[in-house]
Amino acid sequence: MSQELPFDPFPLFTDPHKQTIINSLCNFLWEPASETKLVNLADGDKLALEVTTPWNWKPTDITVLLVHGLCGSHQSPNLVRMVKKLEPMGIRCVRYNMRNCGSGRGLSKNIYHSGRSEDVFDAIKSLKIEHPESPIVLIGFSLGGNLVLKLAGELGSLGKHFLKGVIAVSPPVDLYSSVQMLGDPSNAMYEKYFYKLLRADVHYIHRKFKDLPPVRLPRNLKLYEFDQLYTAPSCGFRDADDYYNKCSSAHVVPDIELPTKILLSEDDPIISCRSLDQFHLPSSVDLFKTKKGGHMGYLGNPATDKGFYWLDGLLVDWILEF
Repeated sequence: MSQELPFDPFPLFTDPHKQTIINSLCNFLWEPASETKLVNLADGDKLALEVTTPWNWKPTDITVLLVHGLCGSHQSPNLVRMVKKLEPMGIRCVRYNMRNCGSGRGLSKNIYHSGRSEDVFDAIKSLKIEHPESPIVLIGFSLGGNLVLKLAGELGSLGKHFLKGVIAVSPPVDLYSSVQMLGDPSNAMYEKYFYKLLRADVHYIHRKFKDLPPVRLPRNLKLYEFDQLYTAPSCGFRDADDYYNKCSSAHVVPDIELPTKILLSEDDPIISCRSLDQFHLPSSVDLFKTKKGGHMGYLGNPATDKGFYWLDGLLVDWILEF
């Protein structure tokens, strides 16, 4: 059962594409100071966390772990803005980089993908070893939202030992559905943008690690074709459909026992807001929908209480609830 959240979009940006694109470009803040923490993974790869610790933070205070989306990093606008908002409140923020992203570029031979929830878990365990008494709130944006929900479902009752709560913003919980939406001609600009970056990442990895075989990907592929040609075989899946099926968090969301909040927009151009409608959600999971907002846009009317960056204010409220 979903709940509708009132959201009043900025008057000039009511179109979902404007919401989506302008939010991704709206980052006028200097990147916050942080310390790089490397996490060793079981297969020999490493990923990088950017840790911003307020001067008055204590080891029993809250930590917020932020997970970016497809082709993002610790420098993604949503993550940077959240740190800028939370640090003055005395909340430690950790910006997670997926494999070969951000400050972890060149440290992993394997690519990240939509289902590497075990990597997020390794990061959480690493943080818990250092500060076992600090409650962790896990927040994922877009692809990162699928990862955090998948992890929460996989952990089940164990989740409460590691996390205080989970938030997923615009998560592609049904990966096949999202890839199909990205393949629609009306979304060609998004698909071309993502594929261009993914292709460059793959070529970089294969040049960096000399023991990997040479690879040449065509300049123009649909994301489904990219996953069929490269992601699935290189990551141990039978094909793209097997990859989407095994990595979609929708299958395990009913198993979540942690306090969890999910935010979807009905006009999101690349994520279906109906992806979870067929599932019975546990009482621990609150699903919220807005009429407008695009994909992770949520640029609000400045005259309202949460201002232009409506999503940022909402996330602060949810964090404080936890």
